[in-house]
Amino acid sequence: MKRSIRKVAVLGSGVMGSAIACHFANIGCQVLLLDIAPKELTDEEKAKGLSLDHKAVKNRIVNGSLDRSVKSSPGPIYSKKFLSRITTGNFDDDMNRIKDYDWTIEVVVENLDIKKKVYEQVEKFRKPGTLITSNTSGIPIHLMAEGRSDDFKKHFCGTHFFNPPRYLKLLEIIPTPDTDPEIQKFLMEYGDLYLGKTTVLCKDTPAFIANRVGIYAIMKVVDSMRKLDLNIDEVDKLTGPVIGRPKSATFRTSDLVGLDTLIKVATNLYNGLPNDEGRDMFKLPAEIGKLEQNKWLGDKTGQGFYKKSKNAKGETEILTLDLKSFEYKPKAKAKFATLETTKTIENLKDRFKILLSGKDKAGDFYRDSFYGLFKYVSNRIPEIADELYKIDDAICAGFGWELGPFQTWDAVGVDKTVQAMEAAGYKPNQWVYDMIAAGHKSFYKVEAGQRKFYDVGSKSYKTIPGKDAFIILENLSDNVVWKNAESKITDIGDGVINFSWHSKSYTLGSSVIEGLNKAIDLSEKDFKGLVVGHQGADFSLGANLGLVFMFAIEQEYDEIDFMVRQFQNSVMRIRYSSSPVVVCPQGRTLGGGCEMTLHADIAQAAAETYIGLVEVGVGLIPGGGGTKEFAKRVSDAIQEGDVELNALQNAFMNIATAKVALSAEEAREMGVLRDKDRISINKDRQILDAKAAVLDLYDAGYTMPVPAKNIKVQGRSGMALFMAGINGMRMGNYISDHDMKIARWIANVMCGGDLTSPQEVSEQYLLDLEREAFVSLTGERKTLERIQSILTGGKPLRN
Repeated sequence: MKRSIRKVAVLGSGVMGSAIACHFANIGCQVLLLDIAPKELTDEEKAKGLSLDHKAVKNRIVNGSLDRSVKSSPGPIYSKKFLSRITTGNFDDDMNRIKDYDWTIEVVVENLDIKKKVYEQVEKFRKPGTLITSNTSGIPIHLMAEGRSDDFKKHFCGTHFFNPPRYLKLLEIIPTPDTDPEIQKFLMEYGDLYLGKTTVLCKDTPAFIANRVGIYAIMKVVDSMRKLDLNIDEVDKLTGPVIGRPKSATFRTSDLVGLDTLIKVATNLYNGLPNDEGRDMFKLPAEIGKLEQNKWLGDKTGQGFYKKSKNAKGETEILTLDLKSFEYKPKAKAKFATLETTKTIENLKDRFKILLSGKDKAGDFYRDSFYGLFKYVSNRIPEIADELYKIDDAICAGFGWELGPFQTWDAVGVDKTVQAMEAAGYKPNQWVYDMIAAGHKSFYKVEAGQRKFYDVGSKSYKTIPGKDAFIILENLSDNVVWKNAESKITDIGDGVINFSWHSKSYTLGSSVIEGLNKAIDLSEKDFKGLVVGHQGADFSLGANLGLVFMFAIEQEYDEIDFMVRQFQNSVMRIRYSSSPVVVCPQGRTLGGGCEMTLHADIAQAAAETYIGLVEVGVGLIPGGGGTKEFAKRVSDAIQEGDVELNALQNAFMNIATAKVALSAEEAREMGVLRDKDRISINKDRQILDAKAAVLDLYDAGYTMPVPAKNIKVQGRSGMALFMAGINGMRMGNYISDHDMKIARWIANVMCGGDLTSPQEVSEQYLLDLEREAFVSLTGERKTLERIQSILTGGKPLRN
């Protein structure tokens, strides 16, 4: 049967329940969020004369939980307006309402008896044929379905989201022997297409896949740390971005999540895995046991491995726990020779080769921790997964690793590493030796643009299922039609090319601009259209500030003018190309990256796009068409009777305050994205979605837009109003003299300069004003100080 999900009931409004409810609201579902009714009145409720039967009392727990979730940072909801899609209630009064819902998700406390009692109530009211799933992270799924009806069992499954569910991509799907295969298939596809998840089919084994391997990896890091006498600061330095992990690394992540969570999962694994050869690794070290006794559980208790404190000057500082003395001490700067040698190596796979071959304590740490992890995952096949790619997918999507264990093993060389592992006492499973003996030297390989994995069962390579629905640029190296040092153009099929770049922080320097213009040339000459985007962590952090600073400090203002003019021309080519151009913002899309997006025929934004014009933060104004474009959009949107200056003021404030949207939906509300722009919930599908958008434009008979010459600006009357506000802000000491100069330049561009009356001007006229402002501000010392502060980490400007 064709199944659609329009209404979702979430049972349990704790941290996970409320966040899951918000994410379903994000994608357009109507959500019913329920929790228990309180058993006692608060003092405030007593003072108001309320009873336990009063609706405000009965919904106090669920409403309070949802409110705390929405106020948390990072937030769980794309836009506050989506909260209207969530209705709250309580189990006593509202459980009967689930009969009208397509999917009921249980997210109550991790206690089997309590879950079974909830299911008894669900069984009374749910409509046969509707989905019922559990978000449990550890209780065997099959135990929860015991005693339920055949229809319940058929439609029951584990759906384990990772916290926070909006941001972490993993959704583990855990069927029972009674789960209908069609239900399993539906959940795998729905999680991918609509929830934007990496869906991983798991066996019903303790902690499933991600937590089983991820918690082992954490505990192994602690083990290697103790062996090598390293401290917390050193380990977090070694296990953060340098190895493709989140900035919070190991111990800061533990503080954020809560040490009690780590302890609970590790203890459950130790108790539940009597036959696991790595079981002892889950046994809590004495140091962690002492932290638990002290209730130093991380951020939720105010201290854990780290603690915020005030120094003698009253400034906030972060102290680090000394695990030997159990005293908090100032953070120590960690430095290793091996890390120094990798500073210039951008490619993570290449970096791993250097890290694991290091001759210092860092190299020893990496070898011991990774060799242990490699051995462990080799022994988990086929116990927790029949296919090795599932382990990599789960750990990357659930823990935010760039490379999973088998991918990392490939990066450092499988056969070479096996010999070193055996010598170090970490002999992997026999199937790895058999693979190598058969002449297979890696766990993954790319053939004809498809990524394949080594299948242990068949002893051959197989295509990863479902990946043919994605365009993965790194797999299309044979399709590259042009490249330079920092960018490349790839044929992605059906007459569409893609332009991508890999400069540091994805900045838009001369090599990238050269590549962009070459891509537009090729698109206009030989292809149907162009996709501008890549699959890195961020879209772009804007212009190359180092180059701007160098020219400014030498007072080479003609060079700055040329650089800005070149970027303006390139951005305008995106808009005025004779073939359609679709731009794919995702992650941080700042400054010039935002300006590229503003000028696309269509923007195909990832849902998690953090986009804005932030140049004010470095003492400049948007100079690549951003200021001009906001003025143009205000002009285009004005209808007869609208208050033009109000709309212009809102646009001005977006630029003057360097406002950044925290989701694609918020970007739409800011006017950065338009109604016609599209959003990809699953970032992995973004390039494919953008290609479809290009073909839609082409098939509709794409015609190059005509350059605008009718942008209405306000001239002196608009400037007078802006200046009144700017002067008031300065008089109130809300802004500095330098901020005032920047604001005046923004207003000057948006109002069309020194015009005696409102009139229509061209885009090029506003671009010239914009460039004049940008170049002028690079001559300000305060601007140079701000730029150098960013470039040097706060060191003062040299004289």
